[in-house]
Amino acid sequence: MLKGKVHKYGANVDTDAIIPACYLSISEPAELAKHSMEAIDKDFVKKVKRGDIIMATTNFGCGSSREHAPLAIKAAGISCIIAKSFARIFFRNSINIGLPLLECAEAVDKTKAGDTLEVDLAKGKIKNLTRKKEFKANPYPDFMAALVSAGGLVEYTKKRLVRRKA
Repeated sequence: MLKGKVHKYGANVDTDAIIPACYLSISEPAELAKHSMEAIDKDFVKKVKRGDIIMATTNFGCGSSREHAPLAIKAAGISCIIAKSFARIFFRNSINIGLPLLECAEAVDKTKAGDTLEVDLAKGKIKNLTRKKEFKANPYPDFMAALVSAGGLVEYTKKRLVRRKA
């Protein structure tokens, strides 16, 4: 179960807005996190608390295929992102690093910045605790849920290899 405050953005938030290209030589997640979302929200890093949730309208994560974007967001403390839609490569990169994403237009339309959400990824339930509303997103297929739960593709693979050796 995830719980956090909403940081809300509009449509077409691209990877340059999430992590500007001038920081792409950085590979350390904690360093990337310091610059997360600064192109559209200079105070994001100051406002975000571990567990918080990003919410956006459509096509979140469009632009280049850089993995730095979801990595920066996750390292900044974001527990999940809820949007009406995601760019496909951003969606895949996020799952690969263990950052959960949910698509739920109704939740986006009926949630304001600052609201507190509780998210059950396994059931696809999104509860807006501030507004006393509940929404339903499609839960992940079992394989994708296992990837996210393990912390991403690398951690998932490591765990599988350890089980095979045992």
